[in-house]
Amino acid sequence: MKIGVIMGGVSSEREISLASGREIVKFFDKNKYTVVPIIIDKKQDIITKTTDIDFAFIALHGKFGEDGTVQSVLETLNIPYSGCGPLTSAICMDKDMTKKVLKSNNINTAKWICVKDIGEIDYDYLDEMGYPVVVKPNSGGSSVATSIINKREDVEDAVVQALKYDEEVMIEEYIKGDEITCCMLNGKTLPIIAIKPKSGFFDYKAKYTAGASEEIIVELEENLQKQVEDMSRKCWDVLKCSVYARVDFIIKDNVPYVLELNTLSGMTANSLFPKSANAVGISYTELLDKIVEYSTKNTLTK
Repeated sequence: MKIGVIMGGVSSEREISLASGREIVKFFDKNKYTVVPIIIDKKQDIITKTTDIDFAFIALHGKFGEDGTVQSVLETLNIPYSGCGPLTSAICMDKDMTKKVLKSNNINTAKWICVKDIGEIDYDYLDEMGYPVVVKPNSGGSSVATSIINKREDVEDAVVQALKYDEEVMIEEYIKGDEITCCMLNGKTLPIIAIKPKSGFFDYKAKYTAGASEEIIVELEENLQKQVEDMSRKCWDVLKCSVYARVDFIIKDNVPYVLELNTLSGMTANSLFPKSANAVGISYTELLDKIVEYSTKNTLTK
């Protein structure tokens, strides 16, 4: 089987994607597969550079990667690919849509509003929500242009900054608590990871700099562990995830709140998904194997 590892792309997360892609190429079992890197520099490359592969392993992040567009193109070309389908990818990329689905299914998530320009900011609602608030691009990832705002007069500047990266900006209630993540493989939960950023916020630097955050496998108190795992499975079901995904939470006063879902989790050596899989004896190479296996089965059942 000839696998093309699709990396690069046209989003603000291009460099992260290239880092993920290189690690994936390095760790694939070369005795089982022929593996080639496919670097996307412009959108048309997804058509012109994938003509002779049997399987696309998507290592893209952000727009034209995680948002369902690449998945749709690959389906049109009849090329099997890794991870969730176009609809799930599109919904999970749009934080506002994700939270609407979560809320309609009674899954805890922080209060929020979305705005397309500064004139839409509802300061009365923000006052009611209380400060601080988190301002971030609605469809961005890796905490790019994300800021914690402590007072009303600083909201506008943060929104203007975030609008440079997206057409829509989310202003979300800031829940101060413990950040954890639950990785899911083929619908089953993997060990939970607690994230303790040394800067106090799991930002871009903390996510992609070795040693900038402490990420440890944890066994939560029994009832809380069950809640988190049950909520993760419910998120998987209601958002129609497949193959693999990651559910990010904040825990405050023993109550879990879903922050977001990642359908294309980072795959660098410093990434959460390989760490979680490794905790149950699944090596990085075996994880890649399983993703290909489950994705191929998923394609056959479509």
